Amino acid sequence: MSNDLHTPDAAAPYLEGLNGPQREAVEAVDGPLLVLAGAGTGKTRVLTTRIAHILKMRRAWPNQILAVTFTNKAAREMSNRVAAMIGSSVDGLWIGTFHSVAARILRRHAELVGLGADFTILDQDDQIRLIKQICGEEKIDDKRWPARAVHAEIERFKDRGLAPEENGPSSGAFADGRIGSLYRSYQDRLMALNAVDFGDLLLHCVTLFRECSEVLASWGDRFHYILVDEYQDSNVAQYLWLRLLAQGRNNICCVGDDDQSIYSWRGAEVGNILRFEQEFPGARIVRLEQNYRSTQPLLNAASQVISRNRKRLGKTLWTDVRDGRPVAVRSFQSGEAEAAFVGKRILELQRRGESLGEIAILVRAAFLMREFEDRLIDIAVPYRVVGGPRFYERREIRDAVAYLRAVAQPADDLALERIVNVPRRGIGDATLAAWRAFARDRSMPLQRAARQLIEAGEAPARARAALGGLIAQLDRWRAMNVPPHELAEIVLEESGYAEMWKADPGIDAPGRIENLEELVSAIAEFDSLPEFLEHVSLVMDREDGGGREMVSLMTLHAAKGLEFAHVFLPAWEENVFPNRRSLEERKEAALEEERRLAYVGITRAKRRVWVSHAASRRIHNNWVSAPVSRFVDELGSPDVEKARAKDPAGAGMAEWDRVRPGRGPGYRRMLARRRGRPSKEQPLRITEGMRVFHLKFGYGTVRYRRGGVLGIAFEKAGDKEVEAGAVEPV
Repeated sequence: MSNDLHTPDAAAPYLEGLNGPQREAVEAVDGPLLVLAGAGTGKTRVLTTRIAHILKMRRAWPNQILAVTFTNKAAREMSNRVAAMIGSSVDGLWIGTFHSVAARILRRHAELVGLGADFTILDQDDQIRLIKQICGEEKIDDKRWPARAVHAEIERFKDRGLAPEENGPSSGAFADGRIGSLYRSYQDRLMALNAVDFGDLLLHCVTLFRECSEVLASWGDRFHYILVDEYQDSNVAQYLWLRLLAQGRNNICCVGDDDQSIYSWRGAEVGNILRFEQEFPGARIVRLEQNYRSTQPLLNAASQVISRNRKRLGKTLWTDVRDGRPVAVRSFQSGEAEAAFVGKRILELQRRGESLGEIAILVRAAFLMREFEDRLIDIAVPYRVVGGPRFYERREIRDAVAYLRAVAQPADDLALERIVNVPRRGIGDATLAAWRAFARDRSMPLQRAARQLIEAGEAPARARAALGGLIAQLDRWRAMNVPPHELAEIVLEESGYAEMWKADPGIDAPGRIENLEELVSAIAEFDSLPEFLEHVSLVMDREDGGGREMVSLMTLHAAKGLEFAHVFLPAWEENVFPNRRSLEERKEAALEEERRLAYVGITRAKRRVWVSHAASRRIHNNWVSAPVSRFVDELGSPDVEKARAKDPAGAGMAEWDRVRPGRGPGYRRMLARRRGRPSKEQPLRITEGMRVFHLKFGYGTVRYRRGGVLGIAFEKAGDKEVEAGAVEPV
């Protein structure tokens, strides 16, 4: 093929409609290029048009172009778009995920890294099973250092491109300083099995390219052009792989947005995009700043927030859509009132003819979804949880509810069978089969059958002890005279179920623990355990929408890449968002990533954004009073409309019940007491020593005041910091 540059036709169909920077990014085909593509600026169009342009100008054949993405869906979309643009098949194009492309290369040279070409790619279950064997042989305490934790640590090494000999002799105190040897043993065992894991696909390729210069030269010569999507999400191993492949022709184009780098917890390294100019000398940077999704007020607010980050390359989004509503910031006294407000607004949008499919509620953490799910169910609005099951469908919630069903309903065999070995109690399959047969032959529930089976001594001693222990626990819990939420806490702790997840090193374990704590919070809203279980049954019986339009409910992480006309961003409070645990672990780097999450959340919206926060919120079954998130102040003022929402307690009792059904008489009595307090319409200046009343914490005395925050010694809740607007003088 001739490498002569063909001058593009200015009216070429695939170039029509591109703005100036987009066209510059498409036509700058030689040398390293970084396309900083802000949210909603048409990055996918630029990538696909660039491939079409290279092909149309005859700069390369399809099999000389490599385009890597992070998902198979994105790869398919890219192939289809290019084919539509050039009007012919794109067979031969190397378009795929990092792992799929690396696997194709590795199979051609497997013997050079000690593998056979027919090597097996192990799934995660097989990987963990193998590590468990190794840990057992090495006498590693599996309670302190479970196989999943060892697996996660090895994955981190591979994400950073580190082979066993490169990770250091001890790597700290993990696994008693023996993670290096465990990693080495794991790799040796994989080699003996002629197998790899996903991290190896890139790691072996990097080793191959470093140690076999002729192999690297052949691939570097093969790929005339390399294109990378979502570069801000790449890890170190992926960067090394790309850097080696591109060093020959140096024609690499990376498209990404440093302001949307939000996946450090799974290995993404924002430094890859920030250092692009240093790593690829002579690189050109093209900024895509014209947004085709959102209105200008929303973009202004998002830009105000993200501009506080120090580690960013910088860009300012703008749009031709100058009109638009500002970001609405709403303040509430409680999380329940906030959820009621969101539900009310959704109903109003629906009545105005807005599609429910164009509405999203985005939260910082999954446990925050439960309150909004309950509210949407109460008002009969169909919804879907994106990126995971609905709250009461989550594994840990189903397990916990099964424990409570087994306590409240002794004849519920399905509940008992679900939790009998969760966590493991040593009740084997043979014992379970005999137990079921014993119960079936006598037409009795499993719990009653277990007592008779134990008394008859018709099971091995160890199994009888384990089974007897479980039945004794159920009997003891059933006899307790405590509020249902306290019983739930006791059951989760004494059964060992909560501890099972606390000891699990998996990336989703912290979220599962938070969900269990949120479940306890939910139970506290009911007067009895049967009342709560009936509520759960009704929720679980709810239809999933059957193809109807539904409101989307998801975490901010899951929302990246999506867009909606109307977006609700609740729980913008310090320690919730930004997340306290993240800040404690990673300090300034975590704060900047949390801020990028805020930016992602706002820029999902096309027309309206509601940001909200509550003076008090039940988190992990504790009423928590938190200051407003710093990100609210960072939104700026010209494009933000702030207002304190009306306190639902000022309405009639019936209206409050509609706002939050299911409250018990104790809560209603508290609300009734509040009725006699001074009106907020002519508020008194709240000062030190004043006696006050808070909707959630009750009566207390003000100890100090710092601006709009009061330090109060509550009679029952102890010392708390709350907003001045959340209390009334007595």
